[in-house]
Amino acid sequence: MFSNRFYSTLSYLAIVGSLAIAPQKLSAHSGEHLANMAMSNAAASFLHSLNEKQRNKTTFDFDHPHRVSWEFLPAAMIKRKGIALTELDKKQKMFAYDLLESGLSKAGNEKIRNIVDLERVLLELTGSDIRVPELYSIMIFGEPSIESNWAWRFEGHHVSLNFTIVDGTMTATAPRFLGSNPAKVPEGDRKGLRALGEEEDLARELFKSLDTKQQKTAHFQSIAYGEIVTNRATEVGPLSPVGIRASRLSSDQQKQLETLIETYASSMPKELANERMNQLHEAGMHKIRFGWAGGTEVGEPHYYRIQGPTFLIEYDNVQNSANHVHTIWRDFDGDFGRDLLKDHYLNHPH
Repeated sequence: MFSNRFYSTLSYLAIVGSLAIAPQKLSAHSGEHLANMAMSNAAASFLHSLNEKQRNKTTFDFDHPHRVSWEFLPAAMIKRKGIALTELDKKQKMFAYDLLESGLSKAGNEKIRNIVDLERVLLELTGSDIRVPELYSIMIFGEPSIESNWAWRFEGHHVSLNFTIVDGTMTATAPRFLGSNPAKVPEGDRKGLRALGEEEDLARELFKSLDTKQQKTAHFQSIAYGEIVTNRATEVGPLSPVGIRASRLSSDQQKQLETLIETYASSMPKELANERMNQLHEAGMHKIRFGWAGGTEVGEPHYYRIQGPTFLIEYDNVQNSANHVHTIWRDFDGDFGRDLLKDHYLNHPH
């Protein structure tokens, strides 16, 4: 951890030097390690592109309270920490997007780019001065390395991506918030765009596939919540066990549910997505519940919840006449790497 909160050229070269030997060092390890190496490399390059004042604004100690304090409101409405894309020159912005892409799959990167571009769409549709395209910030906690504990966040309106890397090898990717306003662009050059369309369509298809008895169990509430229940909490526990258990679904319906969950996981690099799904299988896919609230037809306000022993997914589309989506993935023990850090401190006394 660095005390003056910025990298000198010498410290940067030390990081890059350690990364240069990483492929040989990590060759016997899982793909997750390679994903972490890519993020560490991208973070070091991004920090090196910044001047001293910019680095001071971007970097925080690993244990800083901001690491577990996150937001999804428009940046113009809150005082968000970190350095915004709008403060970077063209070359620095390129390194910033390289860092963002290191934590995303190709599909995930396209999804985030579409959500970010919706700020431009909203500006054109509303003319509101709180809509500022590219007002998205990056924060880095601790020292990016393939051997240490560090974290980073990309955040702005309707996006909060949180990555915590422990021992340079294990990665936590929750909480992960994505939103879309409008959920379906009504006009303009992006007309018809649905940044989070799969998350809605696959869930409705699953619900519609249920028979009458199954739907009665799954449809736990006639009115949808006005917002995701967990909102911006820094730590969450299991919500009410509503909906239908996966064990009461047919094999085809269970596959549909798994495909829906994979849609959320697949925004991450393949290595991290695979690790995520392996964890869910180990915890018991048959224990997962799928619950629906609100209307069941397109255009009606609705909400759904997918909850297993270790995780929670919430989806809400109620605001703006059901054309404004919020989604979240939370881990009960693993948000911000709490479970990984606990194991780390038990095995590595400080």
